[in-house]
Amino acid sequence: MSGSFGVATAIGRVFLSVLFILAGIGKAAAPAGTISYIESKGLPLAPVAYVGTVALELGGGLLLLVGFQARLVALAFAVFCVVSALVFHLDFSDPVQQAMLLKNFAIAGGMLFVFAHGAGGFSLDGRRGA
Repeated sequence: MSGSFGVATAIGRVFLSVLFILAGIGKAAAPAGTISYIESKGLPLAPVAYVGTVALELGGGLLLLVGFQARLVALAFAVFCVVSALVFHLDFSDPVQQAMLLKNFAIAGGMLFVFAHGAGGFSLDGRRGA
């Protein structure tokens, strides 16, 4: 049971991390579009929010992928997902936005599992005994 638990934990962590790594790459490749979208929601300091978002998605995604400081990174992602859902996806008249809201909440739930249980044995945290 523990072997399959470790493999499942690692696969789940990889799936969660790839989502953010690819999103960060996409945002890094199109800064003007991302900043414009942030500004369209009335957020101040959109360039700062853009840099922070790309740093979290790419940096945090890579840390989660290898399982380093996974609990802290997962908690940051859980907060990020809930906040971004509430800021960007509250248009209940649009089914796509409803789905995006629920997706963000589901990802936050997955991140809370990583926060609660750690990165697992197949991770840098697991090798350090964290």
